[in-house]
Amino acid sequence: MKYDQLIIEEKEFLIIEKLLNLNKIAESITAKSHILKLQDELRNATKVVPENEMPKDVVRLNSIVTVSSQDSAWEKTFTLVVPSDSNIAESKISLLMPMGTAVLGYAKEDAILWDFPGGLKELKVVNVVQVAKVTK
Repeated sequence: MKYDQLIIEEKEFLIIEKLLNLNKIAESITAKSHILKLQDELRNATKVVPENEMPKDVVRLNSIVTVSSQDSAWEKTFTLVVPSDSNIAESKISLLMPMGTAVLGYAKEDAILWDFPGGLKELKVVNVVQVAKVTK
């Protein structure tokens, strides 16, 4: 792991905590297990930093992320978003989905061992691109 622990921007950390609290009633056992794992990582393995200290190569909300499977030629690029912006057809993955919870807070070149619905997989963060936030 490049930075020795997950890194989350402080405003996003608050958003994520609220989302996790709202999703405690998730019906799917898979969703519950990933939410619990993310909550555990946020409590025990995360460094929360202000916006100006956030490394550019760390996966955060609205990042465009490319990951690859370490055991196959599979590669996927998607944008990590809040659940309300999720849209598989547009490659927008919710941070509360298994792939979203797997990559949040990791940096480019990090290897991630994560228990997906199909079993344990090792992923590599190939690239991270930060997207300018649109203000409404």
